[in-house]
Amino acid sequence: MGNILETKLPVAKLVEKLTEWLTHTFSGVFNFLQTIGSYIMDWITNVLLFINPLLFIVLVTAAVFFLAKKKWPLATFTFLGLLFIYNQGLWEHLINTFTLVLVASLISIIIGIPLGIWMAKSTTVRQIVNPILDFMQTMPAFVYLIPAVAFFGIGMVPGVFASVIFALPPTVRFTNLGISNISTELVEASDAFGSTPRQKLLKVELPLAKNTIMAGINQTMMLALSMVVTGSMIGAPGLGREVLSFQQLMLVLVLFLGWLWLFWLLF
Repeated sequence: MGNILETKLPVAKLVEKLTEWLTHTFSGVFNFLQTIGSYIMDWITNVLLFINPLLFIVLVTAAVFFLAKKKWPLATFTFLGLLFIYNQGLWEHLINTFTLVLVASLISIIIGIPLGIWMAKSTTVRQIVNPILDFMQTMPAFVYLIPAVAFFGIGMVPGVFASVIFALPPTVRFTNLGISNISTELVEASDAFGSTPRQKLLKVELPLAKNTIMAGINQTMMLALSMVVTGSMIGAPGLGREVLSFQQLMLVLVLFLGWLWLFWLLF
């Protein structure tokens, strides 16, 4: 019995063989996704870079001003922060970072909201998905770089892939929470008026769960942004690459400035 327990299970070899099988079998799919993803993100980046930086700063400041219900502090901070980044010659890196966070957040939202709705509607799905989400949230961010590099190589696409895995759980959980916590009386009232499942979802459940879902989306965007530096380790461009380069060169002052720019983006 002791010899059996002391025998090392070949887990590493099994994982290595599984990874090799997936990479070889689905190489065409991964190459297609890499090509399409790179094209889309390059196109978004080029479009944003085509816009004059000062005009872009004015437009973003105006958008923040109205989104903040015409309050000046956040808009002023946004304006000064963008001007500072432009002054430091990091505008292109900022656009690359914005593209990565935008694409990763959109993919997470597109996957997360329907999955959260499905969890709220099905106990079986909830029992299956919850342990997976727990596993995803307990793993360190660096772990997600391994399958990203194995399947997609290096560059923007694996950075987005790793960011999506890391940032997806909050949207799924908050959507499930928002819909599950809706008063049963309201749901029964909509049923009494003859609402179809689609009408009940679109006109009752989603509007009532909107604030909770938006909180999940906010957390997803923050987690996607937090992967910027980690993603730069596998070739993702942006401000994270600058922070990583400065960190490797032990330039403490410039490293602090890089984290300051990322801190500004969080707000």
